[in-house]
Amino acid sequence: MGTAKTDKELAFIQDLFIAADWGERFASLIDEHVKLPEEGSVLYAGSGGGGHPLALLEQHGNKIEFVCVDENNESVQLARAKAESLKAAVDFRSGSLNELEFDDEQFDMVIADLSLLTPERAPVVVAELVRVAKPDATVALVLATASSFGEFFSIYWEALHNSDVSDHEVDVENLITALPTVSEVEEVAASEGLDGIRSWTEIEEFEYESGEDFLNSPLVSDFLMKGWLKSIPEHWQARVEREILGLINEERHSAEFSLTVKATLVTGKKTQVPLVG
Repeated sequence: MGTAKTDKELAFIQDLFIAADWGERFASLIDEHVKLPEEGSVLYAGSGGGGHPLALLEQHGNKIEFVCVDENNESVQLARAKAESLKAAVDFRSGSLNELEFDDEQFDMVIADLSLLTPERAPVVVAELVRVAKPDATVALVLATASSFGEFFSIYWEALHNSDVSDHEVDVENLITALPTVSEVEEVAASEGLDGIRSWTEIEEFEYESGEDFLNSPLVSDFLMKGWLKSIPEHWQARVEREILGLINEERHSAEFSLTVKATLVTGKKTQVPLVG
């Protein structure tokens, strides 16, 4: 994976490479299925470098007040610079999605891009998104769901086995089961007080010409692989990566290696009376 990147480097990488490809796949689901209010306040959580919320603001006029939160302060700085150049009145802030620094029932709509969030964090973040939404407000979130990354997980399991780190093969199973099914995301949303829940899923493919191309891509090396390898001792990681590279090149038979992702949008309206129990 190379040298660890700083937050500033990650912010630029996400803005230049991730948002235009990975991020666009999820943003398009929001664009197609989520109708913004004619006026009022909208929270956009996981706003990255601000490209999508700024585009939404441009499309829907100045009667909407956008407040955007991202966990990387350097991404927030990038977004603020864009907003200033566009003379767009958007409030970009840094903060934890696990503990949003807003009062209860503050926003007329809540949108969240959780596509790069570790799956185990999703229930806590969803609870926060619903908390800050006004009664009858729409809450919309996008994330990768179960059956994503299946091609990689198969190779990853074999790479661990071939690298004599078989004690960690169960970690691959944990990565697979950590990705929630669409039904599980809907159940979490309902338990937090959303009603009229709907979901849409698109199968997205990311293609790589070789194992080297896969491992060196910013999406994989700087974002996804961090989570996939985090349980592997650091002194084993280079060996496992070499095995992954060899297996991809061996199994693709001169064809491109595809990484399949189930990009999912889940929406619902906050009920007037919160669910109890």
